[in-house]
Order: sequence, then C-alpha cells, then structure tokens
Amino acid sequence: MAAAESAGADWVHVDVMDGHFVPNLTFGPKMVKDLRRATTLPVDVHLMIERPEDWVERYADAGATYVTFHVEATPRVSWTVEKIRRRGARPGLTANPDTPLERLLPHLGELELVLVMSVQPGFGGQAFLPGSLERVAAVRAALDRGGLAAELVVDGGVKPENCRAVWEAGASVLVAGSAVYLDPEGTAAAIAKFRKALGP
Repeated sequence: MAAAESAGADWVHVDVMDGHFVPNLTFGPKMVKDLRRATTLPVDVHLMIERPEDWVERYADAGATYVTFHVEATPRVSWTVEKIRRRGARPGLTANPDTPLERLLPHLGELELVLVMSVQPGFGGQAFLPGSLERVAAVRAALDRGGLAAELVVDGGVKPENCRAVWEAGASVLVAGSAVYLDPEGTAAAIAKFRKALGP
C-alpha cells in the first residue's frame, strides 16, 4: 500500500469477500483499520458479502471513506445506505455484471459512489467483460440526467490498454489490482502507464 501511495495512487480500494456471496475470502474490519492508519488516501471498501447491513457500521468505524455493497445482497438497500451515512462514511452501491441496471439506477440519488463491475466479483486477474462500457455509459447518462455528483467507479479487468475507453465512457474512478501489483516493472511503472494512457 505504501508503494502504491508513493507511486501516485489516488485511492485505496479494498475488496472484502466472505466466501458466501462470492467464492473467496479476504479482509475483515481489522485489516481496514490497519490500512487506515497506514495511509492518508481515501479508503474505498467494497463489500462482496451477504447481509452487508450487519457489517457496514464496523467498516465505517474501521476508517473506510466509502463503503459499497451489492444490491443483490440485501432487500434493505436504502436502509443500509443510511446506516453507512449515519456512521460518517460515504455510501456506495454496485451490482453484478449480469444484474439489470434497473436494480441499481433507482438508488442513484441516495449515493456518493456507484460501482460498475466489469468482471464477475470474487477473483482478481479476470478479463474485462464485453458490454461493460455500455453499462458504464448508461450509468453516466443516468447520473448526468439527474444532476448527480456520485463517483462512477469501474472495477475489473481495467488495464492501461483499455482504461482510456473506460474513462471516456464516463468513469470518474478506475480500480486496478493485478494490472498494478503484478506488473513486472513494479507499482510505480504500472501507475505511470495508466496516467500516460489517460493523457493530460
């Protein structure tokens, strides 16, 4: 994380998986708390977990700047958004790539972040899914129609080769994992490639 920050990363994105909502297991609130102490960057926590309403306060208390959860994971979307906001974090919402955007769009006015997943959630290193750019553009159009300022985040398969197209489709934040941390030239070189591809 220190390497990413010193290399010029703007945010830290933390994928939380519970082994149930997605078939993988990762970080808990303690890891987020430790990361919060180690950086001044915004910490963007993406909850890929069942019953996120039971956990959002713990991640907010651990220092998450943004707490994002899946629309498929709870029937209490607006209530969960308010729990996040009341705890002092910024609420975000996302949907799996095969979930109709109609599940997500009615909530845009409640959010400070909307995340478009461009891979099936659960594992890093996947290829950018066809149709993702259209989903990004559709969410951007909905935000613009409503005069809404929520960040539009795209996560999954984002690489220097496709990041310009993702940005031009309307994203305001790009998440890159394996393209940064597995670059053989190192983290700083990887981030520099993204900045060069995006241009001034």
